[in-house]
This record gives sequence, structure tokens and C-alpha cells, in this order.
Amino acid sequence: MSDFQSPPGLSRRDCLRLGLGTALAGFTCSPLFAQESAGSQPSPTPKSVAAVITVYFRNSHADVLLTKILEGWQHDGGPGPALKLASIYIDQPEGSEFGLEILKRHGIPIFDSIENAVTAGGNSVAVDGVLSIGEHGNYPVNDLGQQLYPRKRFFQEITDTFQKFGRVVPVFNDKHISTVWEDAKWMYDRSIEMKVPFMAGSSLPVAFRSHPLELPVGSDIEAAVGIGYSGLDIYGFHALECYQRLVECRRNAEHGVKWVRCLEGKAVWQAVDEGWVAPDVMDAVYDIIPKSKTNIREDEGAVLFQFEYTDGFRGAQFMLPSAGLTGVAVKLKGQKPLATGFEERPEPRYPHFAYLLKGIETMIHAGKPSYPVERALLTGGILDRALHSKFGNCRKLDTPELAIAYIPVAYPHAPHPDLLAPPTK
Repeated sequence: MSDFQSPPGLSRRDCLRLGLGTALAGFTCSPLFAQESAGSQPSPTPKSVAAVITVYFRNSHADVLLTKILEGWQHDGGPGPALKLASIYIDQPEGSEFGLEILKRHGIPIFDSIENAVTAGGNSVAVDGVLSIGEHGNYPVNDLGQQLYPRKRFFQEITDTFQKFGRVVPVFNDKHISTVWEDAKWMYDRSIEMKVPFMAGSSLPVAFRSHPLELPVGSDIEAAVGIGYSGLDIYGFHALECYQRLVECRRNAEHGVKWVRCLEGKAVWQAVDEGWVAPDVMDAVYDIIPKSKTNIREDEGAVLFQFEYTDGFRGAQFMLPSAGLTGVAVKLKGQKPLATGFEERPEPRYPHFAYLLKGIETMIHAGKPSYPVERALLTGGILDRALHSKFGNCRKLDTPELAIAYIPVAYPHAPHPDLLAPPTK
């Protein structure tokens, strides 16, 4: 998580001034959540959830999601989601002393198997939803630099339990569906086969944005360029998912990606000079991010994920060691490029995860995903194939397996969803 500090959240007046009122009708703007809504609507009965996690230390993904259920949106004992943590399985309790103390304080039972967590030790699926948080912890890294979190094992044991007891409930899978494409596809296929309401992804697509940028579905997008930072696997997914969140709004999208390549060194700037990357769009996103270099070409460690969608749209995602923010710029037909950054505010306790949790809460109450899991499947597939290209002499890889079609959903980002509003059914 970045320590990047950002300006305060937009006020309601800011939203109206920026023309967001119509696009976001029904959502309330505020720095974190709308205090005015508290008590104005009846509180729904909380839905019970089981958590299946790798590890639980301060500011781990388990903490910034589950502690919001236990101690409120701001971890201060105030209001939180209409969810109740009923049970938990921790794969690596060593290193989880912080979480174990919280769980003990709240009387949350800890089980020694995933099946027992989902059934709360009984003979039926005892919860209304499952949060699978396979992020952080001591797990091996393969030759591609992918950390092999046990997300497939988690999902397999969760769904085996559904199958054994004859009941299916919604499942949220944090970040990549799985770091390895074949595992992610298996998980997706099983969710379809078993009719499991399945949602996945990171917090950044629903995070605060540094600059207003709203794209309605069906926009005439001519070009888009993304910039990310940090490790290719851990933050490449964040960067690509933010990129996909905007480009999926283009006209006649989304039908997937037909090939992927990872470029390094001089080949990155050769692709720019040959016209693969729109220079004005690249400049637009580079201008709005904090960075340690003054010129993008001075970033000697630059990597470019280059890919082409089935409709011919060109994908361009830079990973720059000097960058300090995930950003995307798009150029609409007949307009100048527009750019925004996806902010990771640290306080109060990484609030972008509150907006992710609001989407999870909505899914569990509604019984269906708040936005398509296919976006995470496609994003993870692009990343996996890009890493295979990088460690395979940067060759171009045809990707018929990434012909993934879906209809995007105009799900709002922070601070527009009212965290105190009852979850929409």
C-alpha cells in the first residue's frame, strides 16, 4: 500500500459543479461517508459471512476489510456494513497475533478447516456469504515472479463445502482471481457450473480519483494509456484493473484480448516512436502522477504491457519504478486526453477498502455480484500472459483464451456510494 497523500474528498457541491449529479444519481458525495443518511433509513438485518484468509496483521487486506465489519468503516467502533463476521479460517495463524486479539475481543470463532468455517462447525452452510482473502503471508514465488497464494485451494474447498451440503452463497475473492491463469480459469468455470455468485478484484477501481473522470458505457474512446508502479505481479494487477475499468466503457466492448506482449528497455520507447502509444495520451497521464523523474524516458526500468483487444483497440500499460501512483488517461473522439489517478489514501485505515467492502455488502444482500467478475478474469489473464512474455524473450503471445466477453456496470467509485445507506437489493 502506498503512503501517497491526497487532497480531501469531494463535497456535494463539488460533485454538482463537476456535473456528476446526474451520472451518480442516488449516491451521496462526502469525504468518507454521508453522515446525513444515518438514521434516515431503517437498518437492514446484517447478513452473516465467513472469512477464509491467509494472514491477519495490521493493515493486511484481512485487517482493512474484516476489521471494518467488526469495528466500523473507520475502525473506530462507529457504523459499519450490514454484515456480521460469523466464523473465520486463518491459513497462517503465525504472524496473525494482531488479528487473533481482535477476533478474541469480538468473540469470533476460529476454525481449523475451511469447511468448518463455512458451516460454523455444523452440518450445513451456516452463512450468507464468504470472503476469500488470499493476500499477504509466507507463500512461494514462481519463476515468473508470481506469488502463489492459495486462492484456488480456498475456492475449491469453499465450493466443495457448498456441494457437500447442497447450498450456494455469494463468494468474494480479493484481488486476482488467482495469480496463475489456469487456476483462475478453473475457479471461474466452477463458479459458472455451480451457479456461485462470484465477485473478485482489488480496491483501486472503486478508490478515490485524483481528477474527475467519468465515462459512460458506450463512449467513443480512441486511445488509452496506463501507468503503474511497484512489482509487476502485485501492482501490475492493480494497474491493469484500473485501466480495464475505463476502457471497458468503450463502444461495443467488452469481447476480450487477442494477443499480449511485454516490452522492456529500448523496445518500450521504440513502440512509442512507432505509434503504438499515443504520445499526447501518455503525456497526459504522466503529467498527473507524482514521480521521481522529470521525463518518462529517463525511467530505465520501464516496462510496457502491450496488448490488442479483439475489436482492434490497442492496450498500453506502463510499469514505471519512478511513479508513485496508478493512473490512466483516455482520449475521447474529438477531445483532448483526460487523466486521473487512483488514490490509496492511508487514513482512516485505507478508506478505499471501505468502498470495496460496500460493493461486497451489496453483493451479499442482493445475491448477485455488484460488477462483473469477468473484468478480474480478463485483467489477471493479461497480466499472466505479459509475465510469460517477459520471461520468454518478450515474444508476442496469441491469447484466444482471453476472448472474454462481458457487459460493464457503471458501479461508482469513492466517495460517491453512501456507506451508511442500506445495501441495494
